Amino acid sequence: MTTDVKIMPNITALSGPKVAVLVYDGLCTFEFGIAYEVFGLPRPEMGANWYRFRACGVEPGPLRAAGGLSVTVDGGLDDLEDADLIVVPGWRAIDAPVPDGLIKALQAAYGRGARIMSLCSGVAVLAASGLLAGKRATTHWRYVASVAERYPEIGLDADVLYMDEGRMLTAAGSAAGIDLCLHVVRGDFGAEAANSVARRLVVPPHREGGQAQFIRAPVPQPREGVRLGPLIEWMRSRLDEDQPISLLAAKAGMSQRTFQRRFEATTGSSVGEWLLNERLRHARELLERKGEASLDDIATACGFGTPATMRHHFRRRLGTSPGAYRKVFLGGVTRTSRGDKA
Repeated sequence: MTTDVKIMPNITALSGPKVAVLVYDGLCTFEFGIAYEVFGLPRPEMGANWYRFRACGVEPGPLRAAGGLSVTVDGGLDDLEDADLIVVPGWRAIDAPVPDGLIKALQAAYGRGARIMSLCSGVAVLAASGLLAGKRATTHWRYVASVAERYPEIGLDADVLYMDEGRMLTAAGSAAGIDLCLHVVRGDFGAEAANSVARRLVVPPHREGGQAQFIRAPVPQPREGVRLGPLIEWMRSRLDEDQPISLLAAKAGMSQRTFQRRFEATTGSSVGEWLLNERLRHARELLERKGEASLDDIATACGFGTPATMRHHFRRRLGTSPGAYRKVFLGGVTRTSRGDKA
């Protein structure tokens, strides 16, 4: 059983930027909902200069949408001709073809000065249009390798939540679309307006960090079997201890040079890199648990020694701090060590 949804244009007397959101067969409803919630929801408190929202069908309807919905849209690609901001809310598949008519419409819109924004897999449409060539962009970390292989001329960054290249804007995973939309509101109407929208959405007006903090670290598959498998588990169980190469090589029964070569072949990382990633993984697990462990205790348990060292590596690898990471996953007030900043 499907449910028909009629998407009507925003007909209120507004005079702000015109936002056109694409609707296509196979529509990603969550991403579309984000765009509507930020740009299309009536907000009389924002005054008459708020966004004018319209939904634009890429092909004739009715169109299917995720969740068993059938969608009918009044507008079409002609509505892109005077849009100030065009939003591509996902795409039906990261490698699905993009219609020539849509590509030409986007190219024409960009040529006359419009901003174009993609949410999550919507980057596939922007990439196919050629408008991202020579620019930086992002998308969900699962899609980065696939897009990079087909479009090597795009500078893809898997670590950020969104990328602003002026008139080309891209968001990472689905929820990162909220971050990018709020970023656009902040640029168009100021921080106070973005904060107001964020409060209604019950989300932070700005999130620290990037996608890296949400990617589960892969578990190395030991190919040395009897020799390196048990040693890797021994290393993982003693992350709070110093693990010099000389000690590890002796335990493996190899020369230091041979050990380092085989360890890298087994895990894909050098010993130092592997230990750092494991310590970060363990720290993330401890920060995600409810409890009274201070940042001092966690830094010690993970082999960082001090909260300052742990914070340095969090900033460098994850784009956030241990305290901010804990707040994202647990909420509320973060317990820090004496004199330490979250």
